[in-house]
Amino acid sequence: MDPIIIASGLTKYFGETRAVNDLTLQVGAGEIYGLVGPDGAGKTTSIRLLCGALQPSAGSVSIAGFDVLRQTEQARAHIGYLPQRFSLYEEMTVLENLRFFAEVRGLKPSDWQPRCMEILEFVGLAEFSNRIAGHLSGGMRQKLGLAAALAHRPRVLLLDEPTTGVDPVTRQDFWQLIIRLVAEESVSVLLSTPYMDEASRCSRVGFMQRGALLLEGPPAELTTRLGGEIIELVGSPLSQIHKISRSIQGVEDARMFGDRLHLRIQPGSAELVMAELRKSLPSQGCHIQRMRPIPPQLEDVFIALLEEHES
Repeated sequence: MDPIIIASGLTKYFGETRAVNDLTLQVGAGEIYGLVGPDGAGKTTSIRLLCGALQPSAGSVSIAGFDVLRQTEQARAHIGYLPQRFSLYEEMTVLENLRFFAEVRGLKPSDWQPRCMEILEFVGLAEFSNRIAGHLSGGMRQKLGLAAALAHRPRVLLLDEPTTGVDPVTRQDFWQLIIRLVAEESVSVLLSTPYMDEASRCSRVGFMQRGALLLEGPPAELTTRLGGEIIELVGSPLSQIHKISRSIQGVEDARMFGDRLHLRIQPGSAELVMAELRKSLPSQGCHIQRMRPIPPQLEDVFIALLEEHES
């Protein structure tokens, strides 16, 4: 089956700044593709290029077989787009907002009326259809944005950091909706996310830095890319543990992840490194709360990848 999203050599300059650098990727039907990377990596610009909101400086995009530059309206008919900041009409109700976006898409009343109620039911907003949009919570606003993007039954859904700023329960609910969409309607989803736990749910992940796609693949394959092993270490004071750990033979890198450290170590050296840590850390006033070998995480792959390209 041919890919439904094809980007080839996409490049975008803003003055002298190259925001997107020769981006090439493909997404198949029913696939979830996640773009991850630090702020300024080019994720938002890439998504805006894919949906035709920006003109590329070079390269091409096709959606469902239509060239986004030359067949813009035909391509956009297959795209549902949810930007980082979804702009709703706060004085209108949920249903009035959805009706507006449906009519903008050219849907007739005989089409949008049943579709709007179907979508509101799907995203869990049916009982709030008459609520003024300005009174919605952040999570409900995002669900309304998703509903608006789905009103015309798109084959492609482009989501720019759709769960940023919402609570963990809403993030989980939103992802359940995405998974159902892919399963029930074979929608192809391309999204950007700052959350690695979300990236791990994608069919494939692309790591971006400075506008370029550094590496892509299924999450399980990407985590095997690290030749070493990972030791997760929790203790105090963490900054002192971090400093000492980096000097231990066999430790290739040490990174803080919130309240814990991830030590990337040479293959086969976990027992030796942990034995040395158990000896060295207490002797220097550090307390080990937990220490264990764990499989590499996407965060570990991403950090190692950035170091590789910055060295």
